[in-house]
Parts: sequence; structure tokens; C-alpha cells
Amino acid sequence: MNWYEGRLAAYDIETTGTDTENDRIVTAAVSVVGGGKPTESRTWLVDPGVEIPDEATAVHGITTEKVRSEGLNAATAVDEITGLLAEQVAEDVPIVAFNARFDLTILDREARRHGVEPLIDRVGGSDGLLVIDPYVLEKRINKFRKGGRTLSILCKDYGIPLTDAHAAGADALAAARLAYRLGKINAELGSYDLPMLHEDQIAWADEQGRSLQEHFDREGRSETVQRVWPVVPYAA
Repeated sequence: MNWYEGRLAAYDIETTGTDTENDRIVTAAVSVVGGGKPTESRTWLVDPGVEIPDEATAVHGITTEKVRSEGLNAATAVDEITGLLAEQVAEDVPIVAFNARFDLTILDREARRHGVEPLIDRVGGSDGLLVIDPYVLEKRINKFRKGGRTLSILCKDYGIPLTDAHAAGADALAAARLAYRLGKINAELGSYDLPMLHEDQIAWADEQGRSLQEHFDREGRSETVQRVWPVVPYAA
């Protein structure tokens, strides 16, 4: 059986912003799908302990008032999310996350912030992780794509329904469907065994980041592109 036909643990979060070191989880979803078994889904509404900026609310629709009245304590939520993902990896079920570097690094920093054992420690270090990132995969097989490469754009291009973009549950399932589609249509990707696919994505993400950095440098832009995948190392 090819990896994309097996069980996949689709993971997505919505946050207070885009700073992986400082922003917080507001909603999260993990849906374990595929492999000929029923889908098992969990969602979390999280009180991040800080105000949710208006610009973040404009994206995902979650307000500070809502999380304060209905949200789960952040430490509890982060422990549950991390624990569920670790359980899946222990069963050789890969975590599927679109732009996994963001979602997994935010989760790592949240764990450290709240005294929760991080995912990377629960799986025995970085070598124990098992991640599939449709963003990295699509960029590998379609390097010179014109226009954007957001989840919404790629779902449209590959004929995948996404009717509630920026809702964690919908985005998680869309990422899993996109990973499945990419594995099915590309013989090279589809034939990988999971550990080797994870390792090659590390190299592909590094090369993709290097290429983007060179592009920024040529244009005189000051941005620094992060090249480490799937979790940016923590600097104490």
C-alpha cells in the first residue's frame, strides 16, 4: 500500500498572528483519516491568554470574547493536541500539515511556554518525527508555478473542496486530501516510504528556502527566509 492510501493525521491551527516565537493558538484540529477506517476528529477552541488582534479575527472569525467565555485553558489544549499527535507518530501515522513549519513550531513554542512536554521530545527527538507537508511536496513537483501557493489556491487547482477556509477542521482535512492527491498523481512521490519522504522533505524545504532567499536578495528585500523544516529549533 502506498503511503497516501494509509492513515494520515491531518493537523491545522488558527492563531493570534504569524510570529512563531510569540503568537498563540486560538483553534486547532486533528483529523485522523484514510486507511479504510472511519475518520476520527478532535477540535479545540483555545483561550490563548492574550488579546486576539482584530486582523487575526478578520481571518478566522474568533474573538477574544469568545475564547474567554468558551475556550479551553491553553496548557490543557496544547497538552492534548501534542499528546494526540505523538500517539499517531508512535503508530507510524504521519502528521499532515500544510506549511508544517508554522503549525508545528507554534505548537512547540506553546508547549514550552506552558510547561508541556513538546512533541519533538515525546517522539524521541527530531529523528522521531514523521511529517508530510503538501506545501513542500507541491513546490517540489511544480517548482515554477505561477501565482500564489496558498492552501485555498492549491485546493482549487487540484479540484479539492474547501468551503470553510481558515477554519482549522476544514483546513486540516483539505491538507490531507491535497497530500493524497499529490501522492496519487505523482509516481515519484507516491512510491516513497514514509521515513524517506520525511527526510527528503527536509532537504527540499532547505533548497526551496535557499532559492527564495536568493530571489529576495536579488530584489534587495531584507526578509530572512527560514529553511529548517518541520520544526524550527528552540533557542532558549
